[in-house]
Amino acid sequence: MFKIGDFIVYGHNGICRVEDITHLDMSGVDKDRLYYVLLPMNTKGGKVYSPVDSNKIQTRKMLTEQEAHALIDEIPEIEQLWITNDKLREEQYKEVVKGCDCRQWIRIIKTLYLRKEERLAQGKKVTSIDEHYLKLAENQLYGELSIVLGMKKGEMEDFIVQRVGRVKVKES
Repeated sequence: MFKIGDFIVYGHNGICRVEDITHLDMSGVDKDRLYYVLLPMNTKGGKVYSPVDSNKIQTRKMLTEQEAHALIDEIPEIEQLWITNDKLREEQYKEVVKGCDCRQWIRIIKTLYLRKEERLAQGKKVTSIDEHYLKLAENQLYGELSIVLGMKKGEMEDFIVQRVGRVKVKES
């Protein structure tokens, strides 16, 4: 169970702060059931009510600063997510984006970045589906990392590229 004030990752809503843990006084709602009152960090004025005992939506505690740095250092070893069938690929992307697994988000980002480079080199446009899921995965990953590391979300890509570059140099 999370505590009031905790930052958590809540499915596709991304980072949320637990504002309250309470019983809801609404018609049609079990008055004995406890709910988290969550404030999504990337939605101004939004609130999410989630049953404490529900496991329908993947939820986890946000990474620590140490875990975030270790994850970034691990990026070169994280494999891409290659699926040749377009329909299966999109379904896999949907599942990954709904989940709360940073390594899976990185797999999508790596895959779609390389696909983008490959298509552009062939004189082709990037598909709207690829662009959509690349943005979603980056938004989830960079959103969490920026909060954990105390940086602006727009700075995350450059920070990651620089840090991964330093890790590769150390290994050589």
